[in-house]
Amino acid sequence: MSDVRVSVIVPVRNEAGNLADTLAMLRLALRDGDELVVVDGGSTDSSVDIARELADQLILCAPGRARQMNAGARQANGHWLWFVHADTQLDCTHRQQLSRLPADARWGRFDVRLSGRRLLYRVISAMINLRSRVSAIATGDQGIFVRRDIFYALGGYPEQPLMEDIALSRLLKKTQGRPRCLRPALITSSRRWETGGAWPTIWLMWSLRYRYWRGAPAEELYRDYYGEH
Repeated sequence: MSDVRVSVIVPVRNEAGNLADTLAMLRLALRDGDELVVVDGGSTDSSVDIARELADQLILCAPGRARQMNAGARQANGHWLWFVHADTQLDCTHRQQLSRLPADARWGRFDVRLSGRRLLYRVISAMINLRSRVSAIATGDQGIFVRRDIFYALGGYPEQPLMEDIALSRLLKKTQGRPRCLRPALITSSRRWETGGAWPTIWLMWSLRYRYWRGAPAEELYRDYYGEH
């Protein structure tokens, strides 16, 4: 399809260590007419100052990734809404893939690769991508993109504290069909795996998704994921 405008929406909270590099990469990747929207959820570091320098729009709102992404989407003007995490690395080749989507494309995501150098991280990345292709469910690290009109019609992300990406993917899959799965892979930080340990984090991620699939409330899963009681 002919090139269309893209709005990149980056939810942020205390990401000063990564944010300048991420936004600078996005600025280089985006094209004339695209826009970069940063939504800060109450950062206490220098994230707001960094975003003010590099973003086209800076939006301040209450914390919560789903709430922040919805706030950004309400102010965005692009044909595509592209949700990118603050610790994600990408370049112009990823933006080019959006330009090559057919006119009937509705939503999708990219493959992902963890930034760590261990072979295990390559295996984890491959399993994440395979699971997504089989299930037609995308996670936030995979850079979900969706047509703005469809996103609005569906009400945006469910404003829950965790698994908002899974919830939106389920709704998109049900109403719009399977996602477009694009390459090359986005690179996302492996910091969670490195901090918590690779195998314990694998177990945590899979167990949380299983419990969510069985109907556990997102609030309960959030407390377990972040260790809050």
